Amino acid sequence: MVYDVTDTDNAKGFIDRIVSEYGSIDILINNAGRHCKKQVDDMTVQDFRDIMDVHLYGSFTLSQAAIPYMRQKKSGSIVFISSMSAFLGMTQVSAYGSAKSALRGLTRCLAGDISKDGIRVNAIAPGFIDTPMFHKAVDSDLPRQQKILGHTPMNRYGSPDDIGWAAVYLCSPAAGFVNGTCITVDGGCSIGF
Repeated sequence: MVYDVTDTDNAKGFIDRIVSEYGSIDILINNAGRHCKKQVDDMTVQDFRDIMDVHLYGSFTLSQAAIPYMRQKKSGSIVFISSMSAFLGMTQVSAYGSAKSALRGLTRCLAGDISKDGIRVNAIAPGFIDTPMFHKAVDSDLPRQQKILGHTPMNRYGSPDDIGWAAVYLCSPAAGFVNGTCITVDGGCSIGF
């Protein structure tokens, strides 16, 4: 199924269709994303709003729609995809960093609200991952690429599989007591040196 996460008025209908077709919803990974690389002086309110619509409001409404189904089963796992920009001050991504920081807060607050119902809520903060969106943001900016690799002790970009395995862990029984946290998958970028 395809769904535009910015269509927040229809999030419940989308989740209802998933449950109707598959019988239940056990896991929700909020991974939709878009980027806006601009200096703050050049960013419009609409640019900022567009980023929030995808990352924050879309994730919130899908989670809100999935929670009643998970609550009925007394189990479920919701994972938000945050970002290193929620941990590090990064230039030219004020809207993106703000949205990803808000997801960390949403992770903690939802975990507090719904853990008693058997639903765990966590986040993953990817480092710099070799994806088309990442390349769109950095391919024409060699100094930024060098800065990224210079701050990543493993001296490479991550792969989508690195994030996928973290999600598998968070949604599995192995993480049964992991709740309300954000796991960084960043090759050591956030440790500082």
